[in-house]
Amino acid sequence: MTAQDAPSGGPLARALAAARGAVDVLYREMIKFGVVGAVAFVIDLGGANLLWHTVLPDKVTTAKIISGAVATLVAWLGNRQWTFRHRRSRPVHHEVALFFGVNLVALGLSALTLALSHYGLGFTSRLADNVSTVVGIGLGTLFRFWAYRRLVFSHEPL
Repeated sequence: MTAQDAPSGGPLARALAAARGAVDVLYREMIKFGVVGAVAFVIDLGGANLLWHTVLPDKVTTAKIISGAVATLVAWLGNRQWTFRHRRSRPVHHEVALFFGVNLVALGLSALTLALSHYGLGFTSRLADNVSTVVGIGLGTLFRFWAYRRLVFSHEPL
């Protein structure tokens, strides 16, 4: 029996409609999360490079933390106002505390990846710093998407 063969109000049709709706929500959230993340990525990597080449040439981890904090603020606004706006369910101060807590962990992953590469392994070129930053941001992004859906914006879509 296919979905078209099922009665319009039958349990199979309702189950298929619910599954389709859940996949549609997930797909839209992933696309929006990706757009917001791309903007934050440009701010993070661009900001780190700007700081590395100007005022913090010898403080790669400090520059990364500063650029990551600015990118996090942009991501908070984008995800709250666009990506997960249909999942709002708790007071904003609670949501923002969870959001920044999750991002602190993700920023820690990114900074740790950079510090390990730069200081631990001795890869000190700007190219190596950028590659390790991209790897760290990627690890943090996987963690953030999971954590945003499970912890920060956890309630079912409205």
